[in-house]
Amino acid sequence: MKQVAGKIKLDLAQYREMAAFAQFSSDLDPSTQKLLARGARLTELLKQPQYRPLPVEEQVISVFAGTRGYLDGIDVSKVGKFEAQLISEIKAREPAIIEAIRNDQQIKPETEKSLIAFIEAFAKSFG
Repeated sequence: MKQVAGKIKLDLAQYREMAAFAQFSSDLDPSTQKLLARGARLTELLKQPQYRPLPVEEQVISVFAGTRGYLDGIDVSKVGKFEAQLISEIKAREPAIIEAIRNDQQIKPETEKSLIAFIEAFAKSFG
């Protein structure tokens, strides 16, 4: 989790700072708009049902997808659906990825390659 959580901390800190700034400015440059959009998606991604936290390996996959930009093209209202379907599909079609993250307690390079390929294919078919 530390491997992917560091990036999300930075992204969310920048998001909060820019969100506060954006309240006073009506003209935002494209990079600021992108940062605000990603921050909104990451915030949505971190929401979990009360008393039903996701297992760590599933959280790692979700945060990985969010920080790598795979949610950037997804409407904020569909982030939860994307996350749920991604986890469901990866469990059904590539359980070895989840097992590797659980057992290794990190994302090794070979697992990362498999995870990227899976998320890219899933993101293209999501709709």
